[in-house]
Amino acid sequence: MSYLNGEFECKLDAKGRMLLPALLKRQLPNVEREGFVVNRGFEKHLVLYTRSEWDKITKKLAKLNRYKAKNRQFIRSFTRGSTEINLDNSGRILLPKSLMEYAGLDSEVVLLCQLNQIEIWSKEAYQELWDNDQDDDFASLAEEVMGGEEFDFDDED
Repeated sequence: MSYLNGEFECKLDAKGRMLLPALLKRQLPNVEREGFVVNRGFEKHLVLYTRSEWDKITKKLAKLNRYKAKNRQFIRSFTRGSTEINLDNSGRILLPKSLMEYAGLDSEVVLLCQLNQIEIWSKEAYQELWDNDQDDDFASLAEEVMGGEEFDFDDED
């Protein structure tokens, strides 16, 4: 499986439409046919999934025991606001107003590819994320997350 990569600055028009960058669109060969699902992120941003990726996630969610309150709460919170969207004839996507408000999106946004999904941040919030991040801690974080013996770079699964 190939993963998405790149970081793209984009503009939203007054209606909340955004042109999908050509370099990103090339990484998504089936997107015109299958479309996207957009949803709230765990932080104040949006997450854009291909329809096939969203289906994989919801298949896992459907296996959770809904008799457990925490599972119901998670499913409800995770899927809240999820919306199917498609590219229009001009190659744009229209973001729902309620999700734009949640993420504080205005005219300038950043698309950040995260393996199998695309985060959509307001440009200002994205910059603050990195301004407030302790770059010195990245090496420590990398060691903690990736440096263990259980992590194998040669694993092809």
